[in-house]
Amino acid sequence: MRRALAAATVALAVAGPALAAPSPPPPVKAPLAPPSPRLTAAQVKQIFLDNGKVADWLRHYPKRLWQTDATYKDGSWKLGVWERAPGKAGQIATGRVDDTTGVVTEAWTGPQVAWKMARGYDGAFGGREINSAPVWLGFCLLFLLGLGDLRRPLSLRNLDLLVLLSFSVSLWFFNRGDIFTSVPLAYPPLLYLLGRMVWSAWRGRLGTGAIPVWPVWVLAAATVFAGGFRIGLNTRTSNVIDVGYSGVVGANRIANGEAPYGHFPVEVGRACGSADTDGEIRDRVQTNGRCESANPQGDTYGPVAYEAYLPGYLVLGWSGKWDDLPAAHMSSIMFDLLCVLGLALVGRRFGGTRLAVTLAFAWVAYPFTQYVSSSNTNDALPPLFLIWGFWLVTSPWARGASVALAGWTKFAALLLGPLWASYPERRLRPTLAFAAAALAATLAAFLILLLEPNPVHAVRVFWDRTICWQADRESPFSIWDWRQYHAGLPDLHVLRRVLEVLLAVGALAVYVVPRRKSPLQLAALTAALLLGCQLVLTHWFYLYLPWFFPFAAFAVLAPAAEPLRAPVRQPLERPRQELVGVD
Repeated sequence: MRRALAAATVALAVAGPALAAPSPPPPVKAPLAPPSPRLTAAQVKQIFLDNGKVADWLRHYPKRLWQTDATYKDGSWKLGVWERAPGKAGQIATGRVDDTTGVVTEAWTGPQVAWKMARGYDGAFGGREINSAPVWLGFCLLFLLGLGDLRRPLSLRNLDLLVLLSFSVSLWFFNRGDIFTSVPLAYPPLLYLLGRMVWSAWRGRLGTGAIPVWPVWVLAAATVFAGGFRIGLNTRTSNVIDVGYSGVVGANRIANGEAPYGHFPVEVGRACGSADTDGEIRDRVQTNGRCESANPQGDTYGPVAYEAYLPGYLVLGWSGKWDDLPAAHMSSIMFDLLCVLGLALVGRRFGGTRLAVTLAFAWVAYPFTQYVSSSNTNDALPPLFLIWGFWLVTSPWARGASVALAGWTKFAALLLGPLWASYPERRLRPTLAFAAAALAATLAAFLILLLEPNPVHAVRVFWDRTICWQADRESPFSIWDWRQYHAGLPDLHVLRRVLEVLLAVGALAVYVVPRRKSPLQLAALTAALLLGCQLVLTHWFYLYLPWFFPFAAFAVLAPAAEPLRAPVRQPLERPRQELVGVD
C-alpha cells in the first residue's frame, strides 16, 4: 500500500508541470492559393469578340487596329478592346466573361464604355416606380384626359399634348441602353415645339385654348391627389443621382465657410470605404479630415444650384456619404411644390381660376416633371424662378432678378435676358431697372466666392470648373458629338456652330421683335429660346424638359381667342382749356 501511494505521488510530481504547460498551438495552414482559371486568356478574348453585340460594333473599326486585354479575378474575366492609333476612338468595348460557364455576363460598346448612364440600368434615374409602365402610362393618360379637347379628338391642342408626351418613346429606348435610337428620337418633338412656339409668338396666339370638359373642382381634386402621389413617389421609391448629391455637397461647403468650386470630394486620399463591383473605392478621407463619397465633377453648376439646397441641408444635414440624402429629397419636393404654386398664381392672374387649376394640374400630371422629382435633381429650379418672375411680369425688377437667379442655376436661362428686358415693349427706364435687378441678384448669388481667402482666384476657379468645363464637355447624349466614336457617324460640329449663331441672333432679335409683347407672346418666346438652346446642347437629357414646359403649357392651354394683352399705361386726360389754350 505504501509502495502504491509513493508511486502515485511520484507520478503526480512528474506530470504536474506537464499538465500546467499550455498545449502546443495547432499547425498553421497555408492560405489556399486562388483557383486557377479554367479558360485561357485567348479563349476568353475569342468568346467576347464573338458576342453578337460586340461583333456588330467592332465592324466599324479595322481589325488590324484592335488591341484586346483580358484580366482574371475571382472567377470572372474582365475584357477591354481598344482601337490603337493616333486620333482614333480609344476604348471601344468592355465587358465580363464568367470563367466557369464561358458566358458573356456584360458587354458594353460605344458610348456605354465610358458612360454608365448609357447602359440602361433599371431605375438608374428616378427609381424603378416612375420608370415602370403602369406608373408612367398612368401619368400620360391623366395628362391627356385632364387637358385634352375630348370633343375634338383631332384638334391641334391634342396634337401638342401628344408631342409633349412623345419624349416617352425616346426615354423607353434610353432605358434599354439603345442610345443611337433614343437620341435622334428626341429631336422631332423638340423641333415641332420650337416651330409651334415661334408661330404662336408671330401670330400672338395659338388658338388651342379650348375650355376643358372637366369642371374646375374635378381638376383641382385631381391636382391634389396627383401632388400627394408625387410626394409619395419621391419619399418612398426615388433615388438621388449625382446632380442632387452635388447640391447637398455644395450646401455643406457653403454652410462650413467654403465656396463649392474646387472643394468637392475627390477620389484621392486614404480609403475609408469598401470597393464597388469595379474595384473602385469612392469613400475617401478628404482634406477636411472627413470621410466623404467622391463627386469630383459636382461643382459645374451656377452658385444658386447650391444655395437653394441650404434649407434642406440645415434642417436634415448630410452624413458625408452618397446615401439616401434626405436633404436632397426635401429640396426636390420643395422645388416641385413651389412650381405648382407659382403656376397657379400665373394662371389666376392671366386667366382666372380655371387657368390657375389647369396649369397646376399640367405640372403635376406631366410625367417628366415627376422624372425630375424622382431623380432629385436641380432641374426644377430654373423654371421655378422663371415662373415666379412671370407672375410678377409687370415689374422689371422681378423679371431681372428671376432671369439672373435662373441663369445662375443652369446657364441656359441667361439667353432670356434681352427678351424679358423688353417686356411689354422696349423702353430705357424699365430696361435699366431690369439690368439693375439682374446685377443685384447676380452679386447676391456670387457672394459665396467671398468665403475664399482670394476672391479673384475663386472667380477663376469658378470659370474653369463651370463655363470652361461645360463648353468642352463630350457626351453621347446628342447627335452633335458622335464623331468621337469614329464609327462612320456624321460629324455635325459645323452645323451645330451655325445653329448656335442663329440661336444667339434670335435671342438678341426678340428684344426688338415683336415691338410690343403680350404675356402669351412672352411665354411662347421663352419656351422657344429654351427649346432652341436644348437643340444645340452637346449634353442633352430628359431632365431638361421642365425648363420650357411651363411656358409651352401656358401658350397651349391659355383659353384666349385673342392675344393676351400686356397692360397699357393710359395717358392722363388734360382739361379742355389746356388743349385749346387760354385766352
